Amino acid sequence: MRPLIDLGYRMRRWALALLGWRTRGVKVMAFDGGGRLLLVRHRYGRSDLWMLPGGGMARGESAVGAAARELREETRCVLRDAVPVSAFESSAEGRRDTVTLIRGRTDDPPVADGVELAEARFFPPGALPSALSPATARRIAEWRGERTADGRW
Repeated sequence: MRPLIDLGYRMRRWALALLGWRTRGVKVMAFDGGGRLLLVRHRYGRSDLWMLPGGGMARGESAVGAAARELREETRCVLRDAVPVSAFESSAEGRRDTVTLIRGRTDDPPVADGVELAEARFFPPGALPSALSPATARRIAEWRGERTADGRW
């Protein structure tokens, strides 16, 4: 199954870049009651890196609505007290993308969906995995006040 997921991921990236479509997506900084941050590892792409959960926004869907839906689909966690933090522009995957960062909390234990995600876990802010995606590391540094957001994902 993994080779098919990888192939589909690559073909979608190629098609979106070729057509120059603008996409909109969300990433979620979800914290549990103990202040731990939820991170995920995908089964496709850079599956060795931990990153914030998220995904695409459907037409007419709000950023907060998309964040809640994606978090629930990927991890079975319900997003509460969600607020938009900021919007970022990205061309990292060869397409023009606007990513809205949403921050909220969840009281649910994460369960990776097993299709898109290989793993989903909470991490204490002082004990994050060393293999963070660069964008996730930047968002965490901004949250900690260690850097200023520059508008680029």
